[in-house]
Amino acid sequence: MCIICCDRIGPVLGPQQDVTEHMRTLPHGEVAGAIRTVRAATAPEVAKLAFEFLVLTAARWSEVRWAEWEEIDRNAGVWTVAARRMKANRRHRVPLCGRALEILEAARTLGKGAGPLVFTLGEGKPLNDKELRWLVREQGIAAVPHGFRSSFRDWAAEETDHPREVIEAALAHVVRNRVEAAYARSDLFERRRVLMDDWARYLAQGMGCPHQVQQGDLARGRPG
Repeated sequence: MCIICCDRIGPVLGPQQDVTEHMRTLPHGEVAGAIRTVRAATAPEVAKLAFEFLVLTAARWSEVRWAEWEEIDRNAGVWTVAARRMKANRRHRVPLCGRALEILEAARTLGKGAGPLVFTLGEGKPLNDKELRWLVREQGIAAVPHGFRSSFRDWAAEETDHPREVIEAALAHVVRNRVEAAYARSDLFERRRVLMDDWARYLAQGMGCPHQVQQGDLARGRPG
């Protein structure tokens, strides 16, 4: 009798081992400190650059790890991630703040232009898939790389007046509501640029570098 009941209930409940595990993340007020800690770490410089770039862009690690130079338009301050590398299989444009562009220049110097990838360990070799996990763990940072997207999302919701749709677009989240999606034809790029510059400014202030974003903007040819 019990076996029969279990057979009937099982398909309804689904696999019981499939428990949702939330990514470890930091409160947004601690993210600047994490960047400061990573900058001072005795770790490969390229890994430290990749970490900060990931935080500034609120991108997924796979997107940063496989970023290519041909995707970067420095003059326009845009990183265009190909659809094949996006979770939603849709091209995603990422606005780059001044500090993100400085990181790219540093990565180019380190890599000496070898190979198509932006962040490499030399001779065009990509970073290990677990490189950033190792980095944050070794520095005692209580988060995983993907968790910094949640830190960004919490900051945007709690500390800014940016609309929800702009925040979701910055995270490259797919609009689930079919009616809403039918009208969401714009990627809200220029509004996302303001959002990401605000994020970079918030982090810079937390690290005691309030003019970092503006200096980068001037270097890119945008008004400060």
